[in-house]
Amino acid sequence: MNTSVSKQKDWWPSPAKLNLFLHILGRYDNGYHQLQSLFQMLDYGDALAFNVSTDDTTIRMETPLDGVPDDDNLIVKAARLLATKTQCNKGVIISIDKRLPMGGGIGGGSSNAATTLVALNHLWSTGLGEDELADLGLALGADVPIFVRGLTAFAGGVGEDITPAPQKEQYFLVANPNVHVSTAEVFTSPDLPRNTPAIRWEDYKFEKTWNDCQQLVANCYPEVAKLLQWLLHYAPSRMTGTGACVFATFSDYTLAEQVRAQMPKTWQSFVAKGVNRSPLLDKLEQQK
Repeated sequence: MNTSVSKQKDWWPSPAKLNLFLHILGRYDNGYHQLQSLFQMLDYGDALAFNVSTDDTTIRMETPLDGVPDDDNLIVKAARLLATKTQCNKGVIISIDKRLPMGGGIGGGSSNAATTLVALNHLWSTGLGEDELADLGLALGADVPIFVRGLTAFAGGVGEDITPAPQKEQYFLVANPNVHVSTAEVFTSPDLPRNTPAIRWEDYKFEKTWNDCQQLVANCYPEVAKLLQWLLHYAPSRMTGTGACVFATFSDYTLAEQVRAQMPKTWQSFVAKGVNRSPLLDKLEQQK
């Protein structure tokens, strides 16, 4: 057994996010879409543990995800990218406590990659700053920098133009209709609206915004439409990102849990608090 590998697991949070709205303003010449969105951090998500090795450069998952080889896993890709960028000669064996649905539009994979970059930058002592980590993250996915920076924020451009935007505290009932929505198919659909006027961040109100992907996805995936219809009986509700997850907003945790208790068991769900600062940043602070 490699004695340089720590036996005790120290878990790092990998929180979910919601897109409280998603407007599509147009499309750039390179095919990417010009977006506006509000990324709301949640206090709920996956957790990752890192057993660092100082005499072995192996990077692998201790708990591989079903159907995802290590070479295709964003967690492993993030660790390898950081090691290559910083010429780090250490290794790591990574465990994951997976609670977020894959492909649900709540940032599971992107958040996992960001937590890996932030945690290993600290544990490997590779010394990159937040901007450098965010730039690395962008090579792994458009949403990764949001999780690296860890603040509830407005995003523009293709998602890279980030402005911190603290929101009032509220609770979200997040539900998964158990279908997988292809982001690529949504963004290539001829039926997707692409001409929503830009808004000023200062003018944001939930009830005056929407998700430009929602109607298209609801038309193609009846389970998404059914879940939305169910939630709207109880609270303002919307699809997050390109789906498939849907959320309802509440000012009170108890009320959110009461509605969740009535939800058909065919839908997986959880209640989370919206936070302006990611629990990942709090964990990093505690480590310093």
